[in-house]
Amino acid sequence: MNDMANYSFSNYDRTKHVRSSLRDKDISHKHAREIALAIKGMTIENARDFLERVIRTEIAVPFRRYHNEVAHRSNIRDGFSAGRFPRKASTEFLKLLDNIETNAEYKGMDLDRLKIISAVVHKGTKLKRFTPRAMGRSSPKIDTLVSVELVAHEGTVT
Repeated sequence: MNDMANYSFSNYDRTKHVRSSLRDKDISHKHAREIALAIKGMTIENARDFLERVIRTEIAVPFRRYHNEVAHRSNIRDGFSAGRFPRKASTEFLKLLDNIETNAEYKGMDLDRLKIISAVVHKGTKLKRFTPRAMGRSSPKIDTLVSVELVAHEGTVT
């Protein structure tokens, strides 16, 4: 069977894994990358709880790579101090988790045993536009769309 969209996860087994993807969403690729690193290795329920708490600004997403001029937060775990509360990207990740749960139910998998084993973010299409400036000039405005892929594995949860 030929899949329409290619995934970067290579060892996909239809009986053990379930996957879902967002293609060309207008969210920050930096925020999406940091969220993907934060939820990788979590169960679906833990990831959902984490993202809902990020949206309510109770816990911050640790910024590991893109942490220049990012304020330090006291409620970050994993030993990182810089963090933010990316609400827009978190809501898109919640939709992706809903989709992965629906796919798992369709396959007859146990939702309590699903664990995210791969969370990948790719830069997608670039939207090139121009912003008008003073004196009849214009400046380029380039928006980068983001693609996100999640793969969960049904196995023992510790």
